[in-house]
Amino acid sequence: MIVYDSELKIFYSDKINSARYFSGFATRELGDARNTEVITRFLKEEETPSRRIVTLEQIHSANVSHYVTNDEAHAENIEETDGVVTKESNVALTVLTADCTPIVYVDKEAEVIGISHQGWRGLLKKLPQKLIESMEKEGARRDHLVASLGPAIGDCCYDISEDRYAEFASEYEEYVGQIFRERKGKWYLNLSLLSYLLLVEGGVQKENIDFFPFCTSCDKKRFFSARRAKTPKSERQFSFIIKNEKK
Repeated sequence: MIVYDSELKIFYSDKINSARYFSGFATRELGDARNTEVITRFLKEEETPSRRIVTLEQIHSANVSHYVTNDEAHAENIEETDGVVTKESNVALTVLTADCTPIVYVDKEAEVIGISHQGWRGLLKKLPQKLIESMEKEGARRDHLVASLGPAIGDCCYDISEDRYAEFASEYEEYVGQIFRERKGKWYLNLSLLSYLLLVEGGVQKENIDFFPFCTSCDKKRFFSARRAKTPKSERQFSFIIKNEKK
């Protein structure tokens, strides 16, 4: 279930969070996460033991990186990637979004965590499934994976062009009746539902997936939205996952 923590000002999945795993989807109250200090301040105030923050360049790809600590820098940005997995502890994996779908993943038995940023381009390239494959390479099992989708624009607001509709309809013919809505001559795409379907197709059990119920464009009180702001350079909220050291 998706839960809101009014003190931390984040949403999180109770399927994932535990004494050892801490994840969440920030609201706009925490500030514009394009400034890394926003993330650093949040983690410091919550006294999380993350020794470094990993951010991604996010080029709307299906590229996934395997993170291994290689220096002493507190913050590290991985170029040309939209997903990252790691077995390391005390590392905060993060993505920034303002309508795209963030997903956090964990296999608690294999002790592998991951995160990804799904825009429409990444979904055409099946990024969620590429992330699952990368977690498998770190020892995770698909039937052990737990995933949570964070805040994203809904099909109530995400209208697309005829050309983009044709691209998705061609790639996902079996899902056309589920992921699209037609209204007043326009097609609307449900990015989060497609992300969910790709997770299930990729082997994640339905009962192990939490699905975020809100639209970033509609909910201007709690979320930034590039579509609502009418600029791709709008503010961003952050999503994160951390695995703590065993005590």
